[in-house]
Amino acid sequence: MIMVMPLHADSVSRWIDGYLRTFAACVRGDGDMASLLGHFGVPMIVTSDEGVVTLMTDGEAAAVMQSQVDSLRALGFDHSEVLNSEVIVLNAASALYRATLSRRNGDGGEIDCPTITHLVTDDVAGPRIVLLAAHSR
Repeated sequence: MIMVMPLHADSVSRWIDGYLRTFAACVRGDGDMASLLGHFGVPMIVTSDEGVVTLMTDGEAAAVMQSQVDSLRALGFDHSEVLNSEVIVLNAASALYRATLSRRNGDGGEIDCPTITHLVTDDVAGPRIVLLAAHSR
């Protein structure tokens, strides 16, 4: 096993903040998909009320994220505001980050307000999201 620096709640929150900024930039067309995909590890599990998808390749992760980017771009997405969040450090290499986000358009209007849990793991490649779980509404 390769040892890494242990995860801490503050470092996970800062890392997710960077991910959210990268995601927003990608949706607005100010960022690139490669930088966004660098936040994900595969295999990755995506789960919601619609079901569960296990993404086994970088290509599959790219297709799912491109679909999310395209959907939010069509709605005029500009950024997400974290309304509340919680980090639960599971062990030195993994933590859960749960947040309710207010997704906003360019005029500041709210598009939606999902609650999402991310499982963040840290290995030699650095922190990566390996599970995205959208909570029921």
